[in-house]
Amino acid sequence: SFTGLRKSTSEEKPATSTFSRWIPRRSFRQVFHYILNMSVDGESISMPVAVAACVAMALFYVFILYAPTVILRLPEASSFSNFMIRRFICAAVSTVASLVFTAFVLPIKSWEASHILGVFGIRADHLWQGVLYPLLLTSLVYAGSLVSELLSLLEENGGGCSSFTDIKSFVQTIPACVLAGASNISVWRNLVVAPLTEELVFRACMIPLLLCAGFRIYSAIFLCPILFSLAHLNHFREMYIRHNRSYLKASLIVGLQLGYTVVFGAYASFLFIRTGHLSAPLFAHVFCNYMGLPRLYAPGKGLVSAAFLFGVVGFVSLLFPLTKSLMYNNRTNDCPCWLGYCLWN
Repeated sequence: SFTGLRKSTSEEKPATSTFSRWIPRRSFRQVFHYILNMSVDGESISMPVAVAACVAMALFYVFILYAPTVILRLPEASSFSNFMIRRFICAAVSTVASLVFTAFVLPIKSWEASHILGVFGIRADHLWQGVLYPLLLTSLVYAGSLVSELLSLLEENGGGCSSFTDIKSFVQTIPACVLAGASNISVWRNLVVAPLTEELVFRACMIPLLLCAGFRIYSAIFLCPILFSLAHLNHFREMYIRHNRSYLKASLIVGLQLGYTVVFGAYASFLFIRTGHLSAPLFAHVFCNYMGLPRLYAPGKGLVSAAFLFGVVGFVSLLFPLTKSLMYNNRTNDCPCWLGYCLWN
């Protein structure tokens, strides 16, 4: 069964067919589950309910961003920093609401913190594996970008290796760069708030719902990215209205972003299901946001293209070996999926 969850059984149905006589003897949560499970046939929750819940969470994640001005009628933010802080608060509210809603919908065995957090992939065991291996795997896709940066550094030093003085100067600039990033609101958005809230909602909440409803693993892997892309549709409005881009240019930019988010969303879902750690897609998300799109080539630098190709080959070759469930878990119940719920078929 789903780790931390229990499947619905016929014994959990009310003893009497009169719903009104059953309510007084049951808690609100049991009544809530009864309503959700009325159309269930052998699964913990029905597929339509799971999909509807995921769509609702995706839309809520986007629409709440406009709540301060549209619903609360607050004046426009006086600065970009205030504007982003409002959005941070809205994203946090949406994330907490999605976590609470998912915890109520899923038939969780116990309300102990370890059980609930485990369902969401928030675990302390095998944490370094959940961070390091997926991060190394993800970095292979950026082999071309990393080689390009290395070549640029070598060119700045006249084609030779950096001296000890240059290395020392570079190390001394790191604290200043960290402090500058910590005071940059865009850095907080791209590397902290957006990855954390998106992974909690679109991976930690949605994937358990879909799997518990009976969706195959590959179906969940490719369904979540479609919902994940909905969270980026608001970028079209920002491009078209706030940045005064043409309709065609805004469509092309947002279309590219949606394509990228679908691909990354599938990869993040794959990491979450295979490892059982939310840290796996979270740190991969942060790394991808920092690096941007992978560099395929650089003018006059064939080594960059070669590095990219070798990186892609390495990524494909190591995709399954570096995400084996036994590397991230002590117990898998003879199931290749960490959830112990579905099989890879």
